[in-house]
Amino acid sequence: MLLTSYRLGNLTLPNRLVMAPMTRARAVDGKPTAATATYYAQRATAGLIVTEGVHPNAVGQAGPFMPGVHTGDQVEAWRVVTDAVHANGGRIFAQLMHGGRIGHPEVAGHHPVGPSAIAAASEVFTPTGIKPAPVPRELTIPEIRNQAQAFGDAARCALDAGFDGVELHGANGYLIQQFLSSNANRRADGYGGSITGRIRFAVEAVEAAVDAIGADRVGIRLSPGGEVQDIVEENMRALYDALLKALPDIAYIHVLATADDEVLMGLRKAWPTAFILNPGGQIGPHEGTREQGERWLANGADLISYGRAYLGNPDLVERFRLGLPLVSTDRETWFQTEAGYIDHPSYQH
Repeated sequence: MLLTSYRLGNLTLPNRLVMAPMTRARAVDGKPTAATATYYAQRATAGLIVTEGVHPNAVGQAGPFMPGVHTGDQVEAWRVVTDAVHANGGRIFAQLMHGGRIGHPEVAGHHPVGPSAIAAASEVFTPTGIKPAPVPRELTIPEIRNQAQAFGDAARCALDAGFDGVELHGANGYLIQQFLSSNANRRADGYGGSITGRIRFAVEAVEAAVDAIGADRVGIRLSPGGEVQDIVEENMRALYDALLKALPDIAYIHVLATADDEVLMGLRKAWPTAFILNPGGQIGPHEGTREQGERWLANGADLISYGRAYLGNPDLVERFRLGLPLVSTDRETWFQTEAGYIDHPSYQH
């Protein structure tokens, strides 16, 4: 099943493997580099590539050495990347990631913003090292609407840069999930409190992207019940049931296995279009396996995303096809280093 084709929106994918978004922190002045183009082009046999998180506006930058897609220079730089992927026969979505309260004034000169003035009980990356997350500035209602619209503006920029579509990052404790949460979001207005209020920002951000580039080019990533970066979601089942009902019929939802199988199966049954499942859940100690993917395809998932496994195995599709061993990677090379980025070869027979 993993190696069969699939129709996703207006794209025909040659297989059901998705390269999951992974922060690599190697951008220069907010732009991808020539090495970025090589990195993604090496992995173009994936059915779909979803890039590392790309900030949709300046205040959304979560950490140093992360790229954006909201200026002309950034668009031009990403066009080199998308051209390289397409030249190698691939398909690529940009993941739009707004850090919200996960950020720091040292990163880009902007104070982080969030649904409420409540700091995450976690640490953030800065140019001078790891520091406690600061208390964000609480967004006003007009500012919330502007931040939602930023996803639409960035989606339009992404298409100008040659991307096939965008994925909104609604997982792992960033701005969209901060609004979904019950501890980062303590608002008492229409963007907080009830489940209807907590899902509102996510829905408006997705609608902005859909209005900009069309529903068949938009996806969203979710981590139901995930606790990364100090997130708590009260009434999680009801929260995600309501969210899926309120979202437009976009190309896909991309769900991390952060809840039990019963919850994940319920989301699969409730969602009308493509369902991408990442079996690894939160960042774990091991690469995902073909067996995990096949199990979830048998349980109703349409596509399976792999993160860690794609770091050291640019030819992951071929390794799965031939039953070849996977290369593990050293965590010390995941971010910033020159080593461990484009120097992992395909399998040598």
